Amino acid sequence: MAEGSEIIEKGEASVVGEEKKKVFVAGATGNTGKRIVQQLLAKGFAVKAGVRDVDKAKTSVSEGNPDLQFVKADVTEGSTKLAEAIGGDTDAVICATGFRPSLNLLAPWKVDNIGTVNLVEACRSLGVKRFVHVSSILVNGAAMGQLLNPAYIFLNVFGLVLVAKLQAEKHIRKSGINYTIVRPGGLKNDPPNGNIVMEPEDTLYDGSISRDQVAEVAVEALIHPEADYKVVEIVARADAPKKTFPELFGSVKQR
Repeated sequence: MAEGSEIIEKGEASVVGEEKKKVFVAGATGNTGKRIVQQLLAKGFAVKAGVRDVDKAKTSVSEGNPDLQFVKADVTEGSTKLAEAIGGDTDAVICATGFRPSLNLLAPWKVDNIGTVNLVEACRSLGVKRFVHVSSILVNGAAMGQLLNPAYIFLNVFGLVLVAKLQAEKHIRKSGINYTIVRPGGLKNDPPNGNIVMEPEDTLYDGSISRDQVAEVAVEALIHPEADYKVVEIVARADAPKKTFPELFGSVKQR
């Protein structure tokens, strides 16, 4: 297993003569997850895509790449089954899961809290030492004085999803795993429009960002040690200066 940010040392997933680093992606067929898979493969990683339906996943995520493997994995089924899916040869895990809006108000808690906790515990049992989690801005909206923020209200309509995400974040931070928690603003399926703005936790309360950029941040977090043990909030702004990822991650101080 790679130790923390040592998963990548030279800004590349592998070098000639060395085995490619393997990353497990939970939620690999989601709108953000599939972009993470694509960007990992483009960076030279080997990817194990965790999905609930392998056959269906193969139709939504391009296959045929020898570095891409699909495995059945449901974060709500417990850490033991997840550990079997992740496998002992995995160097890092990226969590891009998220519940689908429904009338089941327990779904956010099962997926965004318990599911993430299951994933963390599976990593601990296997000795996986690097974990990147895609969360959301405003998860700590109550403490930020944003209870009446329309976005905070809207995102909590379906089963208090932000509350569930915050509980999961707390578990990640206490787990002992080297983590990066990425909190994006409103997610857009459109191509990037503007440069990434990265701020410390509990700073941003509005703004949006392309899912492509969210995926890029999640993948780059594995490459740069400046991202270790940090919570970062991200949006995109047309007037923001373009910065390198070491600059972006390095501008956010650990808490």
